[in-house]
Amino acid sequence: MEQEMEDIESQTTHKASVQEEAPDHIFHKTNPPVTLKFHDVIYKIKARKLGFLKDTKAEEKVILNGVTGMVQPGEILAMLGPSGSGKTTLLAALGGRLGGKLYGTITYNGKAFSNAMKRSTGFVTQDDVLYPHLTVAETLVFTALLKLPNSFTKREKIVHANSVIDQLGLTKCKNSIIGGPLLRGVSGGERKRVSIGQEMVINPSLLFLDEPTSGLDSTTAKRIVSTLWELANGGRTVVMTIHQPSSRVYYMFHRVLLLSEGNLLYFGKGSEAMEYFTDIGYVPTMAMNPSDFLLDLANGVYTDQSDEDHALNKHKLIYAYRNYFDAKLKPLLHEITDYDKSEGKFEDNDFGEWPTSWSQQFLVLLKRHVKERKYESFSGLRICQILIVALVTGLMWYKSSISHLQDQIGLLFFITGFWGGMPLYQAIFTFPQELMMLQKERSSGMYRLSSYFMSRMVSDLPMELVLPTIFLTITYWMAELKHNVTNFLYTLFSVLLNVLVSQGLGLGIGAVVMDQKSATTLGSVIMLTSILVGGYYVEHVPKFMAWLKYLSIHYYVYHLLMGSQYDSSDTYPCSSGQCLVEEYPVIKQMGLHLQGQVTATLSLFIMLIGYRFLAYCALMRIGVTKKME
Repeated sequence: MEQEMEDIESQTTHKASVQEEAPDHIFHKTNPPVTLKFHDVIYKIKARKLGFLKDTKAEEKVILNGVTGMVQPGEILAMLGPSGSGKTTLLAALGGRLGGKLYGTITYNGKAFSNAMKRSTGFVTQDDVLYPHLTVAETLVFTALLKLPNSFTKREKIVHANSVIDQLGLTKCKNSIIGGPLLRGVSGGERKRVSIGQEMVINPSLLFLDEPTSGLDSTTAKRIVSTLWELANGGRTVVMTIHQPSSRVYYMFHRVLLLSEGNLLYFGKGSEAMEYFTDIGYVPTMAMNPSDFLLDLANGVYTDQSDEDHALNKHKLIYAYRNYFDAKLKPLLHEITDYDKSEGKFEDNDFGEWPTSWSQQFLVLLKRHVKERKYESFSGLRICQILIVALVTGLMWYKSSISHLQDQIGLLFFITGFWGGMPLYQAIFTFPQELMMLQKERSSGMYRLSSYFMSRMVSDLPMELVLPTIFLTITYWMAELKHNVTNFLYTLFSVLLNVLVSQGLGLGIGAVVMDQKSATTLGSVIMLTSILVGGYYVEHVPKFMAWLKYLSIHYYVYHLLMGSQYDSSDTYPCSSGQCLVEEYPVIKQMGLHLQGQVTATLSLFIMLIGYRFLAYCALMRIGVTKKME
């Protein structure tokens, strides 16, 4: 795919060459324009309240209280209001991403939200959830490969991604990595445009954006809004939340909606907002940015009023707007018709429930995971860590022989513990760190959860197994364990199985808990318990605690490592001459018989599958919960 991308990139140097290369339907096929109307939208949630000496009780809290408005193709609707006013909730409701107790009417060209509408809708979250090690071009190409249906060829999807790069002015940084908090990459404005580009690859008719200028300076914010203005000017419908825009940005909005504690204080043309508030008696005493004045009013602050009148101001504003709406806006909204559906319609049969097949999703996600994960798995710091520990371990047990049997079994248990703990603690962070990315992409219908999960598991295999193999190769021969290829391969098999099972446990804990601190604490308790009952530290475990060993990864792996090095006929020097290895106390309680080895192997394979199945079920539960909220 990289070679294909390079070929396409060379063709996008001149726009004319791209137009000749790309089929016409990529550039000229557009979804029908959308008129979005919402009437009397009410949203309530259950808020927990702790009563005095009583159980917790659920109270209903109103987040949106009868919000009405509309936006047409070619317009930008900006929703303003202080923090907690309900802007993001309203945006999520309009974008079809809010369940629960939502009342009122929301229509798109006169129809309810549907799968076809979802495929023509882009939703840009406030946080730029992007993979830091991917370049701008790779990010958008992977998105195009997953989002665009099979009516486009792979080559056409890549060409289309490059056209979006040109459209958003990202050509100069297309080969730069996204970056992150500890990794230098593109600028904040470029990151935001990449996030917008991810939604633009489907050529949406309706584009939602949550605080697209958050954290950006005034100049960069204006560039972002100018980009959105150009997109709206092309016939798209743009809806966005914004906290405190500059005056230059404010006058680019076609319509403005002002919220205060879920109540509507104003809806109409942005250029007419000041005139409306002047007419009802609220006039700024000095020249002000309109958005500053609107936010002051939404917060109940007005220069001519005392602090005691703040609450009264809000009630007056709400009552005044309702009268204004009933008298002037309500008839006007009914007069405006939706987009003429005879000119175009959303096709629900363009592709099935998913834009691409399971195998296509799996392969694209696999490539993306490998590209992103290789930097973490094979970082210089991690490689040095493994090499140093391997050398120190090899030197500590240098040329250890069976005459020092206690030392050898100590080495085997150290390997068990080291390659049980490290994969677990790394895997614990996997799903908590990727939760936002998973929710973002799944909510837009990019891929199945199963294809994501399987690609994640497969992509981890080579990365998680290479370093343990290098570690064991160094340590095994330095410590002079059994000089036999069969014994080495058996030992390697045991260590790699340990890595995979421990990783599965970490994935399961992380997916169930989804809080990094809590998951780490739980993982530590489980890992320490597994080590204690693993068979090395305590020989005479009390009967009421003995059952724990059958849940211990270390117990089974240690069992396999014993079997990889010792046979029932092996002997070691003892006070009476030569003693059988299988009679050594620690080894005797483990046993060297074949049946025990088979049982340990089967138990580990059950854990390997079971822990990953637990992780998958936990991710499914999270998805279901989010839909129900």
